[in-house]
Amino acid sequence: MRALAGAVLLALVFGPCVAAGAARWHIDSPPSHADFGVRLLWLHTIHGRFEHIVGAAEPRPDGRVVVNARIAVDSLAMASPRLRRWVLGDDFFDAARYPDVHFLSAPTRHAALDAGGTLAGQLTLRGITRPMRFELLPARCTADACTIEARGQLRRSDFGMTSHPAVLSDRVDLALSIAIARTPD
Repeated sequence: MRALAGAVLLALVFGPCVAAGAARWHIDSPPSHADFGVRLLWLHTIHGRFEHIVGAAEPRPDGRVVVNARIAVDSLAMASPRLRRWVLGDDFFDAARYPDVHFLSAPTRHAALDAGGTLAGQLTLRGITRPMRFELLPARCTADACTIEARGQLRRSDFGMTSHPAVLSDRVDLALSIAIARTPD
């Protein structure tokens, strides 16, 4: 459910590739995706994947980069259509009122992203904005493209998702895989 936050993290991963030059980088969707997992009855984990992520990493004059990414909530894929409807409903993502998740990073140094590190920013989910941090793995890049992996956690209650606390964990694990490519000049 917090996969949206995952999508935002993926956008942050764009930073390492941006270090290769002052060009703007955009997220390729597909193959980019944001996965989430939340424990159900502390025995089973419910998994979901957001498959549509858009955004860019833009260089700043001071040599840092800012990532701006959005995840389409209705791009959620889950094993069960019934579970998907529930997760997209009012109790969780409330996709009818909040169709996307937005992440805007703080300006980040390229060197820290190339080798892995922390990416901080603001995540907006269900109309609520909170600070968010992701741990980035070292990027895999070519001259014109990068794949960035990011991991993080959030508390669903921080974003107004407080239903079913007796059966669903408040902690949501995020795993992102973001593919970015240089925007043609």
